[in-house]
This record gives sequence, structure tokens and C-alpha cells, in this order.
Amino acid sequence: MALAKAPKAYSDEKFLKSPAARSLRIVAEYMEPQYRFRKENVRDTIVFYGSARLLPKSVANKKLTALKKFKNPNKKHLLNAEVDLEMSRYYEDTVKLSAMLTEWSIKQEPGNRFVICSGGGPGIMEASNRGAKKAGGKSIGLNISLPFEQNPNPYITPALNFEFHYFFMRKFWFAYLAKALVIMPGGFGTLDELFELLTLIQTKKIRKKMPIVIYDKLFWNRIINMEELANKRLIDKDDLKLFHIAETVEEAFEYIKNDLQKLYMQKPVSLFNQKATITPKEKKKLKFKRN
Repeated sequence: MALAKAPKAYSDEKFLKSPAARSLRIVAEYMEPQYRFRKENVRDTIVFYGSARLLPKSVANKKLTALKKFKNPNKKHLLNAEVDLEMSRYYEDTVKLSAMLTEWSIKQEPGNRFVICSGGGPGIMEASNRGAKKAGGKSIGLNISLPFEQNPNPYITPALNFEFHYFFMRKFWFAYLAKALVIMPGGFGTLDELFELLTLIQTKKIRKKMPIVIYDKLFWNRIINMEELANKRLIDKDDLKLFHIAETVEEAFEYIKNDLQKLYMQKPVSLFNQKATITPKEKKKLKFKRN
């Protein structure tokens, strides 16, 4: 009896999911997104970070209204619903800012030059993708597999919907193409991304210029005191110039737009998408080698 053919290594699912193939999985999470970004002509991105828990105003309002219909609503649930409604303004502001940036980006050469990028899930991620779609542009969702399943929101451009296993590869793709960051109110994940990118810029591991907008001074001053870090000489006074705190959608838009025009509009092709050019002299050398 003839022995059945063994599966090819690249088709062997058991092997590909084993610890032995971890390096292949890591490389795949670099190469597959790179292939798709090039195919979709994505050169540069504007990344939005913020809470996955924030709701659209209509949903938060409906939730609060439903609770108030009860004779004796649970006080904790009522308070939570009121906070959800209060915080929903950041969802709406994100939709508006994302739409404004996308409308502006579409008019640049080439069209949709700066593509909105989010973590692909609900909350601020959904709002940023939603704003881009509303404006008629592409948007990216860099989703990640989590124990509590995070599903991609419906506003991501299907060809730019990604699912990562490794956090560090997802972070790489957030940072690599980013030309601007918008930091909306958020929790541990948002703080993690903000401080990691500020550290990379501060230490010159990221050398490109990148406008960073932290949205809403009143909110963030209650959460972190950047000026006190500088006062206590834990960071340099100049480090406070690495970001801009915006009070309104319009202020955030103008700041990002002006910086992107100044820093990148004279560079229509990013290094990521540059095509190799061969001089006549090099062509002659290549022909000689082949012969």
C-alpha cells in the first residue's frame, strides 16, 4: 500500500500554528499587510486612538431614556448611562474630525493621500472609520484577536480590514505609516499607545515629524499632568512640544492639516511605496551580467 503524500510545509496547518512556526507567523503579519497596503495604494495614515467603550450619542441617549422609564431604576445603571451619554460627544467629535480630514485628504494629489487608520473595533475606532466612510474615503482597521472577541466595525474598507495575533506587529503597522495621531479619551490601551509613541519620538527611534493631537484639555488634565512631569525634571520642557492639546474639532483639524501640508505635501511618494528606478548605466551593467 502506497504511503500518502505528506502536506507541504506551507499547507500544514498544525505546523503553522505550532511554536516552531512562530517566526513564520510573525513574518506573515509583516508581509501580508505590506502586500495589501501596496495593492490599495496606502502610503500614509492618520491614526486615531481612543476608548472602545464610547457609544454614539443616539445609542447612549436611547439607553438612558429606556432606564428612566422604570419607576425605580438601578442608581448605578442610571449613573453609568448618564456618563455614557456625556462621553458620547467624543464619539461624535471623532466622526466629524475623521470626515473633515478625509474630505481634505481626498482633494490632495494623489487622492486620499492620508488614510484614516483605527484599531478596527467599536467606540472611537468605529467613529473614526465611520467618519472616513461618510466622507467617501478609504479607512483601515487593524483589529486584534482578544479573549473577549473584538469584531471589526462595519465602516472599515473591506480590503483594509486586518486581523492580528501579535500586539507588537499591530503596533508596528500603526506607527510605520502614521503621519499624524489623534488621541481621544481612552483607557489603558490609549495611554499605552500614546506614551509608547511619545517615547519613540523623544528617543529618536521614530525620526519622522508627526503632529500629535491630544483632544480636550479639560479631560486630559484630570488624567495626566504633563507639565508637572516637566516641572519635576522627569521630562524635558521641550518634550511638551511633541504634542498639541486641541479644544475643538476645528482646532484639531487645522493643526493636523497645516502640519501635514508643511511636512509632507512636497513629498508625494513615501519611502514605503517608492518604485526602484534604473539608470541607463545600471541597465547596461545588468544586461552585461545576464550575458
